[in-house]
Amino acid sequence: MNKPSREEAEKRVAELTEIINYHNDLYYQEDRSIISDYEFDQLLEELNALEHFFPDLKKPDSPTQRVGGSITKNFETANHAVRMLSLGNTYSKEELMAFDERVAKGLGHRDYEYFCELKFDGVAISLVYEQGKLIRAVTRGDGYKGDVVTANVKTIRTIPLKIKASKDLPAYLEVRGEIFLPKIGFEKINREKLEKGENLLANPRNAASGTLKMQDSSVVARRRLNCYVYQLISEDISLTRQHKAIEQLEAWGFNVSPTYRNCNDLNEVLSYIDEWRDKRHELPVETDGVVLKVNDYQQQEELGFTAKIPRWAIAYKYQAESAAATLLSISYQVGRTGAITPVANLSPVSLAGTTVKRASLHNANEILRLDLHEGDTVLVEKGGEIIPKITQVVNESRSKLSKPIQYIDTCPECGTSLERKEGEAKHFCPNASGCPPQVLGRIEHFVSKRAMDIDSLGTERLRALIHQGYVNNPADLYELPDQKAELLGLEITDEQYTKNSEGHLYVNLKKALYALTHQVTLKEIEAFLALHETARQQEKIDLFLQVQRKKNKRSPENEERISRLLELVQNQHWDNIDGFVPIGYVLSVLTPAAGIDLKGWMQLSKNKSSLHDLLIHSDIPLDEAQADQVNKLKGSTFQDGVISNMMEGIRNSLSQPFPKVLFGLGIRNVGENTAILLARHFGNIDALANASDESLLEINGVGQTLVNSIRAFFSDEKNQLIIQRLKEKGLQFELTEDAGKKESDKLAGKKILASGKLNHFKRDEIIDFIEAHGGTYSKSVSKNLDFIIEGEDMGPSKKEKAEKLGIPLLSEADFLKMCSTK
Repeated sequence: MNKPSREEAEKRVAELTEIINYHNDLYYQEDRSIISDYEFDQLLEELNALEHFFPDLKKPDSPTQRVGGSITKNFETANHAVRMLSLGNTYSKEELMAFDERVAKGLGHRDYEYFCELKFDGVAISLVYEQGKLIRAVTRGDGYKGDVVTANVKTIRTIPLKIKASKDLPAYLEVRGEIFLPKIGFEKINREKLEKGENLLANPRNAASGTLKMQDSSVVARRRLNCYVYQLISEDISLTRQHKAIEQLEAWGFNVSPTYRNCNDLNEVLSYIDEWRDKRHELPVETDGVVLKVNDYQQQEELGFTAKIPRWAIAYKYQAESAAATLLSISYQVGRTGAITPVANLSPVSLAGTTVKRASLHNANEILRLDLHEGDTVLVEKGGEIIPKITQVVNESRSKLSKPIQYIDTCPECGTSLERKEGEAKHFCPNASGCPPQVLGRIEHFVSKRAMDIDSLGTERLRALIHQGYVNNPADLYELPDQKAELLGLEITDEQYTKNSEGHLYVNLKKALYALTHQVTLKEIEAFLALHETARQQEKIDLFLQVQRKKNKRSPENEERISRLLELVQNQHWDNIDGFVPIGYVLSVLTPAAGIDLKGWMQLSKNKSSLHDLLIHSDIPLDEAQADQVNKLKGSTFQDGVISNMMEGIRNSLSQPFPKVLFGLGIRNVGENTAILLARHFGNIDALANASDESLLEINGVGQTLVNSIRAFFSDEKNQLIIQRLKEKGLQFELTEDAGKKESDKLAGKKILASGKLNHFKRDEIIDFIEAHGGTYSKSVSKNLDFIIEGEDMGPSKKEKAEKLGIPLLSEADFLKMCSTK
């Protein structure tokens, strides 16, 4: 954007701040949004640009302070002014009655009331404010001291950076609360982990704790943690009751859970607990109980503490819920690293406010530990965990004819024999170059912004291209312009598909019923399935058939086709996956005269990833009417506009310089900076490929591990072929004069680190700037540094280490003067 006048900027900064804060409140306080993430990011980017032009307009509580960016290697610790105590737990009405008796005995009367609120599954935090400004955030730790995580906590948009209050605001106050990861954020992280073949996070509390201790606060910001506060500590404000303190915190703009209530006696507490037993599952955050506190502060003081817990408060924990379900089958998901994760497909059961149809089994050891057999009745539990788990098998319900579950020995995605290294729990698919999920990870790296920057090739589009055989390596991307006609109609989304343990393709029941019927909308089918969500698969199809019979005057063919599908499902000997049916079933019903039987369709569907994939690799003649019905199974598809954008992105990527191409190749241990170093040293890909170990080791920062990685990559004939094909397509494998050109030698021979937030540079920009002026960027504080560029909010531990080592600290302004060519 062009630099505006100061007057215009000041006015626009105020407008943007108000707009962004409004949308933040909607998202975090009301759990709704009226603009897209992209539109929100554009507003934030505009505000950031204006603050860049006029740094003095950046206020301590600006929304741009929420995006993070600082890197913290080690967290300092700080003492709590008032000890952070944990609470005692109780699990029954009788234990609560005993607690109430102790309170009455301690006070000598029953003239007291309880303050109740839900207990959220998160991480306790202490927030310290001076003159209304957040100066420190500290975890509970051991109760006496904890880790200082201020930079990470500042990214949480529901925590005020500055309290907007009257002149009566205390000079010093402490607010305590619970930081948590909302359910939707937790599920997103686990979906990403599952795709990468990583171990899933067990529950939101662990996820929140791990996020809060991340070293890069920009990553913390993207996870969108939240916080409910529940305690106010200040000697300069006279409050006599807990509920008054909560009301004061609300008035100051803190995020307080709306679930709190004053209860006159234990009976009202028990009613509150019963009221929220099921209703709590509707909340966007995991809860595991109720906290009750004596409301009056004077009475709290009178009751006092034991060695570990207060006598005036206790937590009631809800019992973990469980339900019995039938094990229908086991599916095996392949992550981006090739790791195999088994998932139990269950008969649908209602549990903790949701319908559960799947449960993670982690690995083969878990299947053996549970001694799972085909068709077992199992107990499924959620408790404090979002991901359901099987806790045990109901052995007395097991059929004498049932067989133990046999773990698969071939990859369901590509058919390759699985491997399991000694001492490891997971099985892996070794076909790194041909297994679709593994290929996806490599191609995503190649097209990423830091590499070839083809932003028109997002994950969904890449997955479609890979699964359906168009892309298997980076060079294949540059063949796509010659295949534009074939791409039209290719399916982008694949959520309507799954696979059984043998790799046969299944389609969801919604799409199956839609394809098998005339004059029935998807919306009607969705409404029907939602109404019968907990019914068994056969029951759903049978009920849907009855609905069609009532409408048989409109389309008797609907009844005939659904009857045939029901018959196939009733006699099914393939894996039963609730909500999905073999796509071979649907195709055999839709194409009775196509010259292929059910067995043939099932064979064709093996190791296929979509309907398009299945049809394009077979020679099945379909007439126009059949094709119309069959195509109703598809999700969204590639259209002209999407294909044109992809082709333009691929074409533009040809101008990316050699260092980015080298980084995009994905050589193990070659990061972005190493790729720049190698490109500048050798000048072209052939010189690097033919370099001796000695010449590689001469480069500062290159060790034997990296040499081994480079050797392994270039000795692989497949990689050599890919590079040759990319060369033929015109990618840059040689450093151009402009790319290697330095702006000056003003930083020649100097090793430099930047710490804190810089006003003129992003993290990657300062690295490029230093190298363009002849310097070398370092990632850590060491005695070899010539100086450190000190940005805003430089970490105190890093600063202290620099001072001990005698490393000069240079302001950003002084650094720019040093590099000035004037």
